Amino acid sequence: MSQSTTDPRLLRAPPKRKLRLSWADERVRGIVWQVVVVGIVGVIVWWLWSNTVHNLEVRRIATGFGFLEREAGLPIAESLIEYSPTDTYLRALTVGLLNTLKVAVVGILLATILGTLIGIARLSRNWLLSKLAALYVEVIRDLPLLLQLLFWYAILQGLPGPRQALNPVEGVFLSNRGLKLPWIEWQDAHSFALLAFILGAVATWLYRRQALAKQMRDGQPRRIWPVALGAMVALPVAVWAAMGAPWTVDWPALRGFNFRGGLTMSPEYFALLLGLVLYTAGFIAEIVRAGILAVPQGQWEAAQALGLHPGQVLRQIVLPQALRVIVPPMTSQYLNITKNSSLAVAIGYQDIVSIANTTLNQTGQAIEGIAIIMLVYLTISLSISLFMNWYNAKIALVER
Repeated sequence: MSQSTTDPRLLRAPPKRKLRLSWADERVRGIVWQVVVVGIVGVIVWWLWSNTVHNLEVRRIATGFGFLEREAGLPIAESLIEYSPTDTYLRALTVGLLNTLKVAVVGILLATILGTLIGIARLSRNWLLSKLAALYVEVIRDLPLLLQLLFWYAILQGLPGPRQALNPVEGVFLSNRGLKLPWIEWQDAHSFALLAFILGAVATWLYRRQALAKQMRDGQPRRIWPVALGAMVALPVAVWAAMGAPWTVDWPALRGFNFRGGLTMSPEYFALLLGLVLYTAGFIAEIVRAGILAVPQGQWEAAQALGLHPGQVLRQIVLPQALRVIVPPMTSQYLNITKNSSLAVAIGYQDIVSIANTTLNQTGQAIEGIAIIMLVYLTISLSISLFMNWYNAKIALVER
Protein backbone atom coordinates (compact mmCIF):
# COMPACT_ATOMS: atom_id res chain seq x y z
CA MET A 1 0.00 0.00 0.00
CA SER A 2 1.47 3.28 -1.03
CA GLN A 3 1.60 6.08 1.49
CA SER A 4 1.21 9.67 0.41
CA THR A 5 3.83 12.09 1.62
CA THR A 6 3.42 15.79 2.24
CA ASP A 7 5.82 18.29 0.79
CA PRO A 8 7.74 19.81 3.78
CA ARG A 9 7.64 23.18 2.03
CA LEU A 10 3.85 23.22 2.39
CA LEU A 11 4.15 22.92 6.20
CA ARG A 12 6.14 26.13 6.54
CA ALA A 13 4.43 29.33 7.58
CA PRO A 14 4.00 31.85 4.80
CA PRO A 15 6.77 34.46 4.76
CA LYS A 16 5.95 37.78 6.40
CA ARG A 17 5.58 40.75 4.12
CA LYS A 18 7.97 43.58 4.79
CA LEU A 19 6.48 46.80 6.07
CA ARG A 20 6.50 49.40 3.30
CA LEU A 21 6.33 53.08 4.14
CA SER A 22 3.47 53.58 1.75
CA TRP A 23 -0.18 54.60 2.27
CA ALA A 24 -1.11 51.62 0.11
CA ASP A 25 0.08 49.28 2.89
CA GLU A 26 -2.89 48.58 5.19
CA ARG A 27 -0.59 48.08 8.18
CA VAL A 28 0.87 51.55 7.75
CA ARG A 29 -2.61 53.03 7.50
CA GLY A 30 -3.66 51.21 10.67
CA ILE A 31 -0.67 52.54 12.62
CA VAL A 32 -1.23 56.10 11.39
CA TRP A 33 -4.91 56.11 12.32
CA GLN A 34 -4.16 54.72 15.78
CA VAL A 35 -1.55 57.44 16.38
CA VAL A 36 -4.02 60.10 15.22
CA VAL A 37 -6.82 58.84 17.50
CA VAL A 38 -4.52 58.59 20.52
CA GLY A 39 -3.21 62.09 19.79
CA ILE A 40 -6.72 63.55 19.58
CA VAL A 41 -7.73 61.88 22.86
CA GLY A 42 -4.53 63.17 24.50
CA VAL A 43 -5.21 66.73 23.33
CA ILE A 44 -8.80 66.61 24.61
CA VAL A 45 -7.66 65.30 28.00
CA TRP A 46 -4.93 67.96 28.24
CA TRP A 47 -7.41 70.72 27.34
CA LEU A 48 -9.94 69.55 29.93
CA TRP A 49 -7.28 69.31 32.62
CA SER A 50 -5.72 72.70 31.90
CA ASN A 51 -9.15 74.35 31.68
CA THR A 52 -10.18 72.85 35.02
CA VAL A 53 -6.97 73.95 36.74
CA HIS A 54 -7.33 77.47 35.34
CA ASN A 55 -10.95 77.80 36.51
CA LEU A 56 -10.00 76.57 39.97
CA GLU A 57 -7.18 79.10 40.19
CA VAL A 58 -9.46 81.94 39.08
CA ARG A 59 -11.98 81.02 41.79
CA ARG A 60 -9.20 80.50 44.34
CA ILE A 61 -10.28 76.93 45.05
CA ALA A 62 -7.51 74.81 46.52
CA THR A 63 -6.77 71.44 44.95
CA GLY A 64 -5.17 68.28 46.27
CA PHE A 65 -5.93 65.72 48.93
CA GLY A 66 -4.47 67.59 51.89
CA PHE A 67 -7.97 68.02 53.33
CA LEU A 68 -7.98 64.31 54.23
CA GLU A 69 -5.78 65.06 57.26
CA ARG A 70 -8.10 67.75 58.61
CA GLU A 71 -10.63 67.17 61.38
CA ALA A 72 -13.92 66.02 59.91
CA GLY A 73 -16.43 67.13 62.55
CA LEU A 74 -18.80 64.71 60.83
CA PRO A 75 -21.10 62.51 62.95
CA ILE A 76 -21.58 58.97 61.67
CA ALA A 77 -24.36 56.86 63.17
CA GLU A 78 -22.82 53.40 62.66
CA SER A 79 -19.33 52.18 61.89
CA LEU A 80 -17.35 48.96 61.99
CA ILE A 81 -14.33 50.71 63.50
CA GLU A 82 -14.03 53.29 66.25
CA TYR A 83 -14.85 56.78 65.05
CA SER A 84 -15.58 60.18 66.52
CA PRO A 85 -16.24 63.58 64.89
CA THR A 86 -12.75 64.69 65.95
CA ASP A 87 -11.16 62.16 63.59
CA THR A 88 -9.89 63.08 60.13
CA TYR A 89 -11.76 63.03 56.84
CA LEU A 90 -9.62 60.07 55.83
CA ARG A 91 -10.96 57.99 58.71
CA ALA A 92 -14.51 59.14 57.99
CA LEU A 93 -14.16 58.00 54.37
CA THR A 94 -12.70 54.70 55.59
CA VAL A 95 -15.80 54.21 57.72
CA GLY A 96 -17.95 54.88 54.65
CA LEU A 97 -15.97 52.36 52.61
CA LEU A 98 -16.42 49.70 55.30
CA ASN A 99 -20.15 50.45 55.48
CA THR A 100 -20.38 49.99 51.70
CA LEU A 101 -18.51 46.68 51.89
CA LYS A 102 -20.76 45.55 54.74
CA VAL A 103 -23.79 45.99 52.52
CA ALA A 104 -22.17 44.57 49.36
CA VAL A 105 -20.64 41.41 50.87
CA VAL A 106 -23.66 40.43 52.98
CA GLY A 107 -26.01 41.35 50.12
CA ILE A 108 -24.13 39.20 47.60
CA LEU A 109 -24.21 36.17 49.90
CA LEU A 110 -27.91 36.49 50.78
CA ALA A 111 -29.00 37.34 47.22
CA THR A 112 -27.12 34.32 45.85
CA ILE A 113 -28.78 31.95 48.32
CA LEU A 114 -32.27 33.40 47.89
CA GLY A 115 -31.98 33.71 44.09
CA THR A 116 -30.77 30.11 43.75
CA LEU A 117 -33.66 28.79 45.82
CA ILE A 118 -36.22 30.80 43.85
CA GLY A 119 -34.68 29.76 40.53
CA ILE A 120 -34.91 26.09 41.52
CA ALA A 121 -38.45 26.63 42.82
CA ARG A 122 -39.53 27.94 39.40
CA LEU A 123 -38.61 24.54 37.94
CA SER A 124 -40.41 22.60 40.65
CA ARG A 125 -43.14 20.13 39.69
CA ASN A 126 -45.25 21.60 42.48
CA TRP A 127 -47.63 23.90 40.60
CA LEU A 128 -48.24 26.29 43.50
CA LEU A 129 -44.56 26.64 44.40
CA SER A 130 -43.58 27.22 40.76
CA LYS A 131 -46.24 29.88 40.21
CA LEU A 132 -45.40 31.70 43.44
CA ALA A 133 -41.73 31.82 42.43
CA ALA A 134 -42.68 33.09 38.97
CA LEU A 135 -44.95 35.76 40.50
CA TYR A 136 -42.13 36.90 42.78
CA VAL A 137 -39.71 37.23 39.88
CA GLU A 138 -42.15 39.13 37.67
CA VAL A 139 -43.25 41.56 40.39
CA ILE A 140 -39.87 42.26 41.99
CA ARG A 141 -38.07 42.89 38.69
CA ASP A 142 -40.73 45.30 37.38
CA LEU A 143 -40.53 47.67 40.36
CA PRO A 144 -37.71 50.27 40.49
CA LEU A 145 -35.11 49.53 43.13
CA LEU A 146 -35.27 53.03 44.61
CA LEU A 147 -39.02 52.64 45.09
CA GLN A 148 -38.48 49.34 46.87
CA LEU A 149 -35.87 50.86 49.19
CA LEU A 150 -38.22 53.71 50.11
CA PHE A 151 -41.03 51.20 50.65
CA TRP A 152 -39.06 49.03 53.08
CA TYR A 153 -37.69 52.06 54.90
CA ALA A 154 -41.21 53.45 55.33
CA ILE A 155 -42.38 50.06 56.64
CA LEU A 156 -39.58 49.95 59.21
CA GLN A 157 -40.23 53.53 60.29
CA GLY A 158 -43.89 52.62 60.80
CA LEU A 159 -43.10 49.84 63.28
CA PRO A 160 -43.86 50.37 66.99
CA GLY A 161 -41.26 51.77 69.36
CA PRO A 162 -38.87 49.69 71.47
CA ARG A 163 -41.37 49.24 74.33
CA GLN A 164 -43.89 47.65 71.95
CA ALA A 165 -41.29 45.98 69.71
CA LEU A 166 -42.22 42.83 67.83
CA ASN A 167 -40.67 39.74 69.43
CA PRO A 168 -41.16 36.81 67.00
CA VAL A 169 -38.34 34.74 68.53
CA GLU A 170 -36.68 34.79 71.91
CA GLY A 171 -33.98 37.46 71.90
CA VAL A 172 -35.03 38.96 68.53
CA PHE A 173 -36.73 42.38 68.55
CA LEU A 174 -37.98 44.40 65.59
CA SER A 175 -38.96 48.04 66.09
CA ASN A 176 -38.56 51.45 64.48
CA ARG A 177 -35.04 51.47 65.94
CA GLY A 178 -34.05 48.52 63.79
CA LEU A 179 -33.50 44.81 64.29
CA LYS A 180 -31.87 43.51 67.49
CA LEU A 181 -30.28 40.04 67.53
CA PRO A 182 -28.37 38.03 70.15
CA TRP A 183 -24.62 38.04 69.62
CA ILE A 184 -21.56 36.62 71.30
CA GLU A 185 -19.14 38.87 73.12
CA TRP A 186 -16.21 38.85 70.72
CA GLN A 187 -12.86 38.23 72.40
CA ASP A 188 -9.30 37.42 71.34
CA ALA A 189 -10.04 33.70 71.53
CA HIS A 190 -12.68 34.06 68.82
CA SER A 191 -10.28 36.02 66.59
CA PHE A 192 -7.57 33.37 66.87
CA ALA A 193 -10.12 30.59 66.30
CA LEU A 194 -11.31 32.36 63.15
CA LEU A 195 -7.71 32.69 61.97
CA ALA A 196 -7.17 28.98 62.63
CA PHE A 197 -10.29 28.18 60.59
CA ILE A 198 -9.01 30.21 57.63
CA LEU A 199 -5.60 28.53 57.79
CA GLY A 200 -7.32 25.15 58.05
CA ALA A 201 -9.43 25.90 54.98
CA VAL A 202 -6.28 26.81 53.01
CA ALA A 203 -4.53 23.64 54.19
CA THR A 204 -7.55 21.53 53.20
CA TRP A 205 -7.60 23.10 49.74
CA LEU A 206 -3.89 22.41 49.25
CA TYR A 207 -4.30 18.81 50.43
CA ARG A 208 -7.25 18.32 48.09
CA ARG A 209 -5.20 19.51 45.12
CA GLN A 210 -2.37 17.16 46.07
CA ALA A 211 -4.76 14.25 46.57
CA LEU A 212 -6.39 14.79 43.19
CA ALA A 213 -2.98 14.97 41.51
CA LYS A 214 -1.97 11.65 43.10
CA GLN A 215 -5.28 10.10 42.10
CA MET A 216 -4.66 11.10 38.49
CA ARG A 217 -1.31 9.28 38.65
CA ASP A 218 -2.22 6.02 40.41
CA GLY A 219 -6.04 5.96 40.23
CA GLN A 220 -6.40 5.59 44.01
CA PRO A 221 -8.90 8.01 45.58
CA ARG A 222 -7.97 9.73 48.84
CA ARG A 223 -10.44 10.79 51.50
CA ILE A 224 -10.60 14.53 51.97
CA TRP A 225 -13.12 14.79 54.78
CA PRO A 226 -10.82 13.59 57.64
CA VAL A 227 -8.33 16.32 56.83
CA ALA A 228 -11.11 18.90 56.45
CA LEU A 229 -12.66 17.86 59.75
CA GLY A 230 -9.36 18.12 61.57
CA ALA A 231 -8.14 21.35 59.97
CA MET A 232 -11.42 23.29 59.82
CA VAL A 233 -13.19 22.02 62.95
CA ALA A 234 -10.81 20.36 65.40
CA LEU A 235 -8.04 22.95 65.05
CA PRO A 236 -10.23 26.06 65.61
CA VAL A 237 -12.00 24.38 68.53
CA ALA A 238 -8.64 23.44 70.06
CA VAL A 239 -7.37 27.02 69.72
CA TRP A 240 -10.60 28.37 71.21
CA ALA A 241 -10.43 25.88 74.12
CA ALA A 242 -6.75 26.59 74.78
CA MET A 243 -7.56 30.29 75.24
CA GLY A 244 -10.21 29.63 77.84
CA ALA A 245 -13.18 28.72 75.65
CA PRO A 246 -15.13 31.97 76.23
CA TRP A 247 -18.76 31.77 75.20
CA THR A 248 -20.91 34.57 76.53
CA VAL A 249 -24.05 35.45 74.59
CA ASP A 250 -24.94 39.12 74.66
CA TRP A 251 -28.75 39.20 74.76
CA PRO A 252 -30.53 42.43 73.83
CA ALA A 253 -32.62 43.87 76.65
CA LEU A 254 -34.83 46.94 76.97
CA ARG A 255 -33.11 49.65 79.01
CA GLY A 256 -35.06 52.89 79.24
CA PHE A 257 -36.21 54.00 75.81
CA ASN A 258 -34.05 51.65 73.74
CA PHE A 259 -32.41 48.23 73.71
CA ARG A 260 -28.94 47.57 74.99
CA GLY A 261 -26.65 44.71 74.06
CA GLY A 262 -26.77 42.25 71.18
CA LEU A 263 -26.25 42.94 67.50
CA THR A 264 -28.01 46.00 66.06
CA MET A 265 -29.13 46.43 62.47
CA SER A 266 -30.25 50.02 62.01
CA PRO A 267 -33.46 50.72 60.04
CA GLU A 268 -31.40 52.32 57.26
CA TYR A 269 -29.04 49.36 56.90
CA PHE A 270 -31.81 46.80 57.24
CA ALA A 271 -34.00 48.51 54.62
CA LEU A 272 -31.07 48.87 52.21
CA LEU A 273 -29.98 45.25 52.65
CA LEU A 274 -33.53 43.95 52.36
CA GLY A 275 -34.26 45.92 49.21
CA LEU A 276 -30.99 45.00 47.48
CA VAL A 277 -31.28 41.30 48.33
CA LEU A 278 -34.92 40.93 47.26
CA TYR A 279 -34.41 42.92 44.06
CA THR A 280 -31.20 41.21 42.94
CA ALA A 281 -32.50 37.75 43.88
CA GLY A 282 -35.18 38.11 41.20
CA PHE A 283 -32.52 38.46 38.50
CA ILE A 284 -30.30 35.74 39.96
CA ALA A 285 -33.29 33.38 40.00
CA GLU A 286 -33.71 33.72 36.24
CA ILE A 287 -29.98 33.20 35.70
CA VAL A 288 -30.05 30.02 37.78
CA ARG A 289 -33.17 28.78 35.98
CA ALA A 290 -31.59 29.41 32.58
CA GLY A 291 -28.40 27.64 33.64
CA ILE A 292 -30.28 24.55 34.80
CA LEU A 293 -32.38 24.44 31.61
CA ALA A 294 -29.16 24.65 29.58
CA VAL A 295 -28.09 21.22 30.87
CA PRO A 296 -29.23 18.59 28.33
CA GLN A 297 -32.25 16.52 29.35
CA GLY A 298 -30.18 13.39 28.76
CA GLN A 299 -28.10 14.21 31.84
CA TRP A 300 -31.25 14.08 33.99
CA GLU A 301 -32.39 10.84 32.42
CA ALA A 302 -28.98 9.19 32.75
CA ALA A 303 -28.71 10.16 36.42
CA GLN A 304 -32.23 8.89 37.14
CA ALA A 305 -31.41 5.64 35.34
CA LEU A 306 -28.54 5.19 37.80
CA GLY A 307 -31.03 5.41 40.67
CA LEU A 308 -30.02 8.82 41.98
CA HIS A 309 -32.51 10.79 44.04
CA PRO A 310 -33.80 14.02 42.39
CA GLY A 311 -31.95 16.05 44.99
CA GLN A 312 -28.72 14.20 44.24
CA VAL A 313 -29.22 14.70 40.51
CA LEU A 314 -29.58 18.44 41.04
CA ARG A 315 -26.63 18.83 43.43
CA GLN A 316 -24.12 16.43 41.89
CA ILE A 317 -24.98 16.29 38.18
CA VAL A 318 -26.93 19.35 37.03
CA LEU A 319 -25.69 22.30 39.10
CA PRO A 320 -21.96 21.64 38.51
CA GLN A 321 -22.61 21.75 34.76
CA ALA A 322 -25.00 24.69 35.02
CA LEU A 323 -22.36 26.76 36.82
CA ARG A 324 -20.50 27.21 33.54
CA VAL A 325 -23.55 29.04 32.20
CA ILE A 326 -24.49 30.75 35.46
CA VAL A 327 -21.19 32.33 36.52
CA PRO A 328 -20.66 34.93 33.71
CA PRO A 329 -24.07 36.68 34.06
CA MET A 330 -23.90 36.23 37.83
CA THR A 331 -20.81 38.45 37.81
CA SER A 332 -22.90 41.28 36.39
CA GLN A 333 -25.44 40.92 39.19
CA TYR A 334 -22.70 41.04 41.82
CA LEU A 335 -21.43 44.25 40.26
CA ASN A 336 -24.97 45.63 40.16
CA ILE A 337 -25.64 44.94 43.82
CA THR A 338 -22.40 46.72 44.72
CA LYS A 339 -23.08 49.77 42.57
CA ASN A 340 -26.77 49.91 43.53
CA SER A 341 -25.73 50.22 47.17
CA SER A 342 -24.98 53.87 46.34
CA LEU A 343 -28.76 54.45 46.54
CA ALA A 344 -28.27 54.26 50.31
CA VAL A 345 -28.08 58.05 50.33
CA ALA A 346 -31.83 58.13 49.59
CA ILE A 347 -32.72 56.49 52.93
CA GLY A 348 -30.00 58.01 55.09
CA TYR A 349 -27.52 55.15 55.32
CA GLN A 350 -24.00 56.58 55.52
CA ASP A 351 -21.97 54.72 52.93
CA ILE A 352 -19.00 56.02 50.95
CA VAL A 353 -21.23 58.13 48.67
CA SER A 354 -23.07 59.81 51.54
CA ILE A 355 -19.91 60.58 53.52
CA ALA A 356 -17.99 61.74 50.44
CA ASN A 357 -20.86 64.06 49.48
CA THR A 358 -20.85 65.59 52.96
CA THR A 359 -17.08 65.91 52.81
CA LEU A 360 -17.04 67.75 49.50
CA ASN A 361 -19.84 70.05 50.69
CA GLN A 362 -17.81 70.98 53.79
CA THR A 363 -14.43 71.32 52.10
CA GLY A 364 -15.38 72.39 48.58
CA GLN A 365 -13.09 69.67 47.16
CA ALA A 366 -15.69 68.47 44.65
CA ILE A 367 -13.29 66.98 42.11
CA GLU A 368 -11.32 65.09 44.75
CA GLY A 369 -14.51 63.83 46.42
CA ILE A 370 -15.97 62.53 43.16
CA ALA A 371 -12.60 60.98 42.29
CA ILE A 372 -12.55 59.10 45.61
CA ILE A 373 -16.05 57.71 44.99
CA MET A 374 -15.13 56.63 41.48
CA LEU A 375 -11.89 55.01 42.66
CA VAL A 376 -13.68 53.07 45.41
CA TYR A 377 -16.35 51.62 43.13
CA LEU A 378 -13.83 50.95 40.36
CA THR A 379 -11.60 49.02 42.76
CA ILE A 380 -14.46 46.98 44.19
CA SER A 381 -15.88 46.20 40.75
CA LEU A 382 -12.52 45.16 39.32
CA SER A 383 -11.86 42.95 42.36
CA ILE A 384 -15.20 41.18 41.92
CA SER A 385 -14.61 40.78 38.19
CA LEU A 386 -11.10 39.36 38.66
CA PHE A 387 -12.31 36.83 41.24
CA MET A 388 -15.30 35.73 39.18
CA ASN A 389 -13.19 35.46 36.01
CA TRP A 390 -10.68 33.31 37.90
CA TYR A 391 -13.48 31.08 39.17
CA ASN A 392 -15.08 30.89 35.73
CA ALA A 393 -11.76 29.80 34.20
CA LYS A 394 -11.30 27.24 36.96
CA ILE A 395 -14.63 25.48 36.30
CA ALA A 396 -14.46 25.80 32.52
CA LEU A 397 -14.26 22.62 30.43
CA VAL A 398 -10.74 21.89 29.23
CA GLU A 399 -10.51 20.26 25.82
CA ARG A 400 -7.92 17.54 25.42
